[in-house]
Amino acid sequence: MGKITNTSRKPYKLLIPATIVVAVLVISFSIVAVLFSQPVVAPVPPEPAIRTQEGKLPTFNSCSEIKQVFKEIETDTQSYRGDSLLAPGAPVALEKSTGVEGGGREYSATNVQVVGVDEADIVKTDGTYVYSISGNEIVISQVYPPGDAMILSRIKVENGTPQEIFLHKDNVLIFGGRTVYDGDIELMKEKGVMEEMIYPPPGRSTTFVEIWDTKEKTSPVQKRSLDFEGTYSTSRKIDNYVYFVLNSYQYNYDEDGPIVPMYRTDKSSEFLPICDCDEVKIIRPFESYGYLTVVSVPMDNYYKSVEKEVLFGASQNVYASMENLYIANTKYDYQPRIFDEMFGPVEENVEETTVYKFCLDKGKIDFTARGVAPGHILNQFSMDEYKSYFRIATTVGQVSRQEGKSANNVYVLDKNLKIVGGVEGLAVGEKIYSARFMGDKGYLVTFKKIDPFFTFDLSDPENPKVVGKLKIPGYSDYLHPYDEDHIIGLGKETEEALGGGDFAWYQGIKIAIFDVSDFANPKQLHKVEIGDRGTDSYALQDHKAFLFDKSKNLLVIPVLLTEIPEEKKRSESGEANIYGTKTFQGAYVYRLTLDKGFELLGRITHAEEFKETEGYYYYSDPYNVKRSLYIEDYLYTISDKMLGINHLFDLEESGKISF
Repeated sequence: MGKITNTSRKPYKLLIPATIVVAVLVISFSIVAVLFSQPVVAPVPPEPAIRTQEGKLPTFNSCSEIKQVFKEIETDTQSYRGDSLLAPGAPVALEKSTGVEGGGREYSATNVQVVGVDEADIVKTDGTYVYSISGNEIVISQVYPPGDAMILSRIKVENGTPQEIFLHKDNVLIFGGRTVYDGDIELMKEKGVMEEMIYPPPGRSTTFVEIWDTKEKTSPVQKRSLDFEGTYSTSRKIDNYVYFVLNSYQYNYDEDGPIVPMYRTDKSSEFLPICDCDEVKIIRPFESYGYLTVVSVPMDNYYKSVEKEVLFGASQNVYASMENLYIANTKYDYQPRIFDEMFGPVEENVEETTVYKFCLDKGKIDFTARGVAPGHILNQFSMDEYKSYFRIATTVGQVSRQEGKSANNVYVLDKNLKIVGGVEGLAVGEKIYSARFMGDKGYLVTFKKIDPFFTFDLSDPENPKVVGKLKIPGYSDYLHPYDEDHIIGLGKETEEALGGGDFAWYQGIKIAIFDVSDFANPKQLHKVEIGDRGTDSYALQDHKAFLFDKSKNLLVIPVLLTEIPEEKKRSESGEANIYGTKTFQGAYVYRLTLDKGFELLGRITHAEEFKETEGYYYYSDPYNVKRSLYIEDYLYTISDKMLGINHLFDLEESGKISF
C-alpha cells in the first residue's frame, strides 16, 4: 500500500561535515595567498541588512537589496535558493453548497469546496435576481417568478474584461483585467497619436476590483474602484470580506523607479507602491522572481483601507478554510548540482510544493507558516484543513508511455506546516486525477490505464493509511460527496490500447456513484456514460459548473456531445482512438437516487441549431451553456447570450432572456 512517514521526515539533509570541509579549504587557501602576497578574490556579495522582528517574517532593508535578489535569481533561475541573502538562523514565523435558504425561497448557490467559504464565479443569484457576466458586462436580471423574467440593468466594464463576481446582499464585486496606459490614452486617441505609434504606449497590466451598489436594480451605482498591478489568481469570500491573491513579476529591476507592485485607489488617482520595500516579507528559498500579494476588501464598507500582505513568491493553487488561507506553489529544480563529490550524493530533479499559510480574521491577513511537501499538486481539492491539521495529496514525477517513474503521496502537516505523517509511493507510474478530503476520510483517484479509487483513514494524523482500493476502467476528474457513505465521480470512460500498449484511450464522459459504506471495500454502485471520444464538459475542469442537490435528487452538468456511428468506432488498427462528431451542446439533467442511479430527465440547449465550431475546443461559442442553478421548482441555465428557464421536473420551457 505504500510506506508510512512520520515526524522524523526532514525535507533537506543537514550537511555539517561538508560545511567544515569548506571552512578548512577557505582558511587553507587564505593562508597560501598571504604567504605568496597575492590578493584573495571573494566573489560572494555582502549579505544585505535584513530587518527581523521576533515572531515575524524578516523583511528587506531597502529597495536596492530587492534588486540584488532579482539579479541573482535571473543568473540561475532554476537552482537559486536565496539562502546567502539571510543571515544564519534568521527567524521565520512559524453543505451545503446548494439549496441554501434566502428570503424564504430555496435556491442553489455556487458549488464550493468548503461550506461558508464562497468562491467567485461568472454567475450569482440571491433567489430573485441573477447576476451574470456577458462579454464586458454584468447583466442583472429578475428571474423569479419566471413570468416576470426580464433584464433590469447592465453594468458595463470600461477598458477591461470582467472575469468573476461575488454577491453580498445588494453589493456586487467584480474582478477583471485591464491594461492601464501611462498618460491620457483617450487624449492620445483624439489627437491621432495612437495610430502614428509603431509600438503601443507604455502601460501596466492590472487586476481591477469594482464594487457596485445594486439596491436600485435598474440603476446600479459604482461605489469603489481599485487597480492592482499583477495577475488575478483566485479569491475567497468569508462573511463580508473578500480575500484575493495576485501574482506580479518584475522585469525592470535595472531601471530607476518603483521595484514593488503598484496600485491605485480609484481611476483618477495615481499609481503608488502597494507597500514600502522594507515591508516586503522574505521567505527562503525564493520561489520566483516576483511577488505574491494577498489582499482583503470588505464588500459593505466602501471606504475602509485594504489589508495586504506582500511576499516574494507565487501562487498556483489556493485552499481556504473559515480561518486560514493556504497558497501552494510547485518548484521544479532540474539543474545539475555542484560539489557532489564533496557533499555526497544530492538528489537531482527536485520537485516540491511550497505552501504558505495565512490567518484570516475579519479582513486582517497574517502570514503564520510555511511548509514543503515533495511533488506537485493537481488543484485546490488536493488540499484540506481539518482539526488544525493540513492534508495535501501530491504526485512526484511524470507519467509517460514508456517507463513512468511517477508515484503519489498523501501527507499530513501540523499547524506549523511540518510533516507529521504520510503515505508515499502509491500507484507507481500513474498520477492523481482527483482528490477529496471529508473529515477523517480521504479519497484519491489515480490513472494511467485503469482507475484505482483509494480510500484513506486520516483519523490519526501521524499514521494515515490506505484502507481500500477499487480498480475499474476510466477515471474521475472531480469527486463530490453524495452523503457520508457515497461519492459521485465525474470523469472519462477509457479503453486500453491494443497490442500491449501501456496506456488507455479516453472515451466519453463517465459519471459514477461509489459506495464507501464498507470503507475497506469500495464499489461502483451506478454509472452512466455520455457520448464518445471527444465528449467534454466545463465541469471536468471547473467544479462550479457542477450542480447537485441531494434533497431534490438533482444533477446537472453542461455537455458538449460527440458521437461516432457504431460501424466507425474502431480505426483500421482496431484502436479506440477515433474522435466523434460534435452533435449537441447544452445541459444534461438527471434524477439521481441510490436505488435507480442516473435517470436522464432531458437535455436543454440554447442553440437553435447546433453548429460545430472550428478547432478542438468549443469554449468560444456564446450560446454554450456554462452554468445552471435552481430557484424553487425552476431550473435556470446560463450562457454568454441567454438565460433559459425550465420547470425542474418535466423540463418544460417556462421562459428565457436574451442578453
